[in-house]
Amino acid sequence: MLLKFFELEGRFPDLLEVVPQAAVEYVAGLVKVPACEFGKYDVTSRSAKGHRAQIREALGFRPSARADEEELIAWLAAEVCPVELVEDRQREALLVECRARKIEPPGRIDRIVTSARSRWEKAFCSRTIERLGDVGVARLLALVAEGSEDGASLLASLKCDPGAVGLESLLTEITKLNDVRELGLPEGLFEDCSEKLLAVWRARAIKMYPSDFRDTAEDVRITLLAALCSSRQAEITDALVDLLIALVQKINARAERRVEKQLTAELKKVRGKEGILFKLADAAIGKPDEIVRQALYPVVGEKTLRELVAEAKANEKVFKAKVRTMLRSSYSSYYRQMLPPLIKTLGFKCNNTAYRPVMDALALLEKYAKVDGKTRFYDAADEVPMDGVFSSGWMGATVSVGSGTSGFSVGLGATERDGV
Repeated sequence: MLLKFFELEGRFPDLLEVVPQAAVEYVAGLVKVPACEFGKYDVTSRSAKGHRAQIREALGFRPSARADEEELIAWLAAEVCPVELVEDRQREALLVECRARKIEPPGRIDRIVTSARSRWEKAFCSRTIERLGDVGVARLLALVAEGSEDGASLLASLKCDPGAVGLESLLTEITKLNDVRELGLPEGLFEDCSEKLLAVWRARAIKMYPSDFRDTAEDVRITLLAALCSSRQAEITDALVDLLIALVQKINARAERRVEKQLTAELKKVRGKEGILFKLADAAIGKPDEIVRQALYPVVGEKTLRELVAEAKANEKVFKAKVRTMLRSSYSSYYRQMLPPLIKTLGFKCNNTAYRPVMDALALLEKYAKVDGKTRFYDAADEVPMDGVFSSGWMGATVSVGSGTSGFSVGLGATERDGV
């Protein structure tokens, strides 16, 4: 039983109870011995030690030494702990490595795993602090310094979600992102770390208050703050993009609802258009010399004719034109203020040449970001990208004959494109 257990598990059982009873009964049946006899075996006896020595020699294994424990700690800290965070799996990896090295696993496996985790954490913290530099470390420590209201406020805001889609939430997230960027975290601070590892440190930090940070060791405190701020910086950037898309969709949906409501109020569907058309044609042919009021109104009626005209105007083309007008009004009077800080905060990049005009439009908007909001048109010397930015329906709402290209129309056109 010891031989088969060692072949399968790579170690000897500490207690007889860990050996599966089904295996004991099977082997007992093969050797014609009662299964209960195995319970009388003393794993601490001199005979058991001799049996283990024979098995090790037969399989080419040797007992572990203190030097082996140190090597296993170093290996576990360097190779396993950075990618596998669950302690049970780290223990399993250690047993597999012992088998690969033909070493009987040490009796102090838990101590080896604990030591390896501690060594890896120290190395991880040291590498993070080295990459941050003295200035970065000082800025992070200031966030949780006692009496630092600004730092506590920033940490509290980092833990908050954007909230409902709207202009205020978008501007709040822009402010939050700029505050985090002022910490000056270096690029690639955690580039060689797995997402799972960074997520664990972030989750650990996001539950902590400033006093909790102060109670931890300084190297761990700095690393926790760096992981939190770095993760949230990336998440807030993604949230800003999502908010922008959702906000543009919200503006469009609101404009469509307003136009639908307006057209519904104006429109009364007229039934029997074919019969009305026949009556009009018959009356026009029968009295070609009469004026409209005398020849046609008695047949159909002025009210019915007006309802027919209103219905004809309420087609898809008119609907889209009204939506564009409503969109332009909402954007220019309220939502336009989001664009300058958004362009300044986010870096727009695109490798798709089909969206190059959109990128040119964003560059033009960035150029005019600080210009007085009362300026309605671009300078005549500026090359304003049109094709690839505006659909054909937007052209009429964008270019004013004798004036130029509307600045807020370019902004709205650029934010509406799918590629941004």
